[in-house]
Amino acid sequence: MKRIAIQGSIGSFHDIAAHQYFEGEQIQLICCSTFEQVFENIKRDPTVIGMVAIENTIAGSLLHNYELLRDSGTTVVGEHKLHISHSICCLPEDTWETVREVHSHPVALMQCRDFLDNHPDIKVVEGIDTAGSAKYIKDNDCKGWAAICNVSAAKLYGLKVLEESIEDNKHNFTRFLVVCNPRKADFLRPLEKADKSSMVFALPHEEGSLSQVLSIMSFYKINLTKIQSLPIIGHEWEYLFYVDVTYDNLTRYRQSIDAITPLTKELKILGEYQDGKQPNL
Repeated sequence: MKRIAIQGSIGSFHDIAAHQYFEGEQIQLICCSTFEQVFENIKRDPTVIGMVAIENTIAGSLLHNYELLRDSGTTVVGEHKLHISHSICCLPEDTWETVREVHSHPVALMQCRDFLDNHPDIKVVEGIDTAGSAKYIKDNDCKGWAAICNVSAAKLYGLKVLEESIEDNKHNFTRFLVVCNPRKADFLRPLEKADKSSMVFALPHEEGSLSQVLSIMSFYKINLTKIQSLPIIGHEWEYLFYVDVTYDNLTRYRQSIDAITPLTKELKILGEYQDGKQPNL
């Protein structure tokens, strides 16, 4: 049985992503309050696997998780893309007329801003989790409270769904990374099937340094799918570049890495894995 550390409660989007990614396998969830705790669990027990959200098509990148990934020493062995749909739910005896406030994760609240603007009388309260908000309402019999979460979480905690699909943009997807201790990586993904890589590097503060690296990748026909820069604390105007690439030839990809290494500083491969497929709406 695989033990999967997630941020959030049973019924959260991390829970759904973990079960979809490991479909057909027996898994045991380790529910964590923070992403730091996810990586701490992996450090404490090298057999634990982490499922970590890294970007959303509406909210953008989870910048802190890039730093946690780089500093943790874990490696990425897979990714999963999940369609995100939000619903508003409450205790069975509550109605639109009795709901006074709504609780959820700040990102979920942001993704339902138009819906909430149409209900100005309902107070918006930030929580640490979508499903966790639903669980709290159920466990504490919070009359007049509502939660924004997915439909399955509402059903899991016995809440009534007032309205489904309340997100502003229906093209709402979150990308999750599957991370583990490097010594466990080969057991979780066959390297010969890898066609995507995540890496991080710094560059000298010189004219054209980034374009040189990108030109070399283009020469080796490596497709750049994402680039995210974060400032290096204590080094003004210097940045770490987090880069995702896809490739169809492992040898050519390795040659490109050899070619850019002398041009970069602190190049680190965060993981080589199989490109996750885009789910249908």
